[in-house]
Amino acid sequence: MTLDHSGGLGMIDWSRVKEVCDEIGSEDFDEVVELFLEEVEEVIGRLRTAPDPSQLEQDLHFLKGSALSLGFASFSSLCQNGERISAGGQAETVNVPEIVAEFERSKAGFLAELPERIAT
Repeated sequence: MTLDHSGGLGMIDWSRVKEVCDEIGSEDFDEVVELFLEEVEEVIGRLRTAPDPSQLEQDLHFLKGSALSLGFASFSSLCQNGERISAGGQAETVNVPEIVAEFERSKAGFLAELPERIAT
């Protein structure tokens, strides 16, 4: 599967989303999604307004793990790459606006398709 940042195949790993929903049930899944968005939005907000190069590696590590757990594949991949760059001492070269934009695209696609995807 290739990553397609235009919103196609790869942005969201829907098999992962379905797996999580099936494991915990739809009622708890709604809470997980709400908590995920709340926690990720907090970090994204910080990255959007005042990214701290000394905190970037930890922020991206958190975002990567959160994204993976809920199937945000392309967002997770960008976070992983940024985390690796930060760990190498190059935090100031990480394309933070690209990561933020990918989260926004992924979130929009996720929320738009979620009802249909988990209903099947």
